[in-house]
Amino acid sequence: RASTPGVARARARSEPSDSRARGAMSFLGFGKVCTVDLTHDAGDAQPMVSVKNEQGTAHEHLPLFSTGQTIVGKVHVAPIPGKKFEHRGVRVELIGQIERYGDRSVVDFLASTRDLEPPGELSAPKSLGFEFKHVEMQHESYHGINVRLRYFLRVVVSRSYASGVAQEFKFWVQNPVPAAPEMNNSIRMEVGIEDCLHIEFEYAKAKYSLKDVVVGKIYFLLVKIKIKHMELEIRRRESTEGGASAHNESETIAKYEVMDGAPVRGESIPVRLFLSPYDLTPTYKNVNNRFSVKYYLNLVLVDEWDRRYFKQQEITLYRAIQ
Repeated sequence: RASTPGVARARARSEPSDSRARGAMSFLGFGKVCTVDLTHDAGDAQPMVSVKNEQGTAHEHLPLFSTGQTIVGKVHVAPIPGKKFEHRGVRVELIGQIERYGDRSVVDFLASTRDLEPPGELSAPKSLGFEFKHVEMQHESYHGINVRLRYFLRVVVSRSYASGVAQEFKFWVQNPVPAAPEMNNSIRMEVGIEDCLHIEFEYAKAKYSLKDVVVGKIYFLLVKIKIKHMELEIRRRESTEGGASAHNESETIAKYEVMDGAPVRGESIPVRLFLSPYDLTPTYKNVNNRFSVKYYLNLVLVDEWDRRYFKQQEITLYRAIQ
């Protein structure tokens, strides 16, 4: 979720100070001759978003963009104090990239370059403006189990006889849809065991925004086994495409206890599950022929012998404009 402008800038300032220090240390430690930084011209008005890092161990605050927006800012290059150096040019690259962990394949589906400075000598800090107009970023950023889709700006300072300097600056992309789906029919299904259990469940619709509420009812038409409890799960299935490297991974995102205790014939149990507290993404279908992400509502019943009965139904999630 994007932060308010005032808070966004405060966070943006606290985070890059550490990253700039780390960048400077790495450049100095390996004999580099300059430090590199990047800022966005929107300043305090730049939307920010808090996302889990790629290891899933902490959150980081990144600039947030949507497809069609213009990305404009400045690259700041500074030589080591008291030193000057020759270079073969400075450029900034905008990259959209999909990486699959299974086969370690990397595909750049978006690549654009702006030359900022011709070959020459740098003896004092210099700020160089750049602009990428109306960038088509049709795929959202995504960090999954076996795949990630990321965007970043890479600043490159080229040199003739020594290793150049390259620094990446990540940003996040989210693409809300302008309107809710026109067709959004209800879901009605039956599940049961012959002569033992017959249940009918109904959900109000099949497509939900990420901040929506799943509303439904569960009807017990026949109950001849002792049900101990019943729960509703949201499950995410990530599929990576591509022959031998194809993988399917499922994870349970949420569990909601519908009922605790034995139901009786004719009983009706309401369902009301709020989606906003959970770490959900939209449904992604065959992104750049590399991966897909699907979501399912999984109804689970557990009897007194701890036997589990379940019925799964796919749903569609989408990101609505806030």
